[in-house]
Amino acid sequence: MEFSQSVIDRVVARQGCLHPYDHFKAAETAFVVVDLQNFFTQPGYLGECKAARATFPAVNALAAALRQAGGHVIWVQTSADGAEKFWSHFQHNMLAPKNSARRLTELSESHEGFQIPNALRVDPSDTRVIKRYYSALSPGSSNLHDVLQAKGIKNVLVGGTVTNVCCESTARNAMMLDYVTVMVHDTLSAVTPQEHQASLEGWLLFFGDVLGTDEVIARLRTD
Repeated sequence: MEFSQSVIDRVVARQGCLHPYDHFKAAETAFVVVDLQNFFTQPGYLGECKAARATFPAVNALAAALRQAGGHVIWVQTSADGAEKFWSHFQHNMLAPKNSARRLTELSESHEGFQIPNALRVDPSDTRVIKRYYSALSPGSSNLHDVLQAKGIKNVLVGGTVTNVCCESTARNAMMLDYVTVMVHDTLSAVTPQEHQASLEGWLLFFGDVLGTDEVIARLRTD
């Protein structure tokens, strides 16, 4: 992924280099895949991000490489069950009534929209986490932090959709909980290329690194 020279110059001036992490110990690394559910990736659903489907091969490749190296893959899924109460201002004020009703229906855990598409290879050894808000690490959203702590995770690789909403929200919280946090750009997608680019530029400037799947795999260490 290419960044403007001005962004690169600011990052290097702040931290002395563009990419500060030369390796990741696989056993201490988790690939956190956010919201790659039918609701957010497949045609006909309210939350469809068309670009998400193109990221599936990279998501599968990174997940497979990390498993093989002894790392961890965590699939985070949004559930809207009860959201009319626990997130009432969003459901009732930020969505038109028909869209609110569709979200509650299509993101219910009993609906096919909640499920992960068959094109994504989920392994029985992987962990699944259910979240309620944009960030999986905001208070009351999920048990992701507890899961990461129990596994001894120090490095969090973030993929999924959409880049500038749930993925970035989760990644920001991970960084501020002192995890080494990397946005893996080719496993991420947004509704427009401009939103994807802007999100990752802001991330690189202030929060953590941005790497591609091949760059992450090259940095994985088993010892």
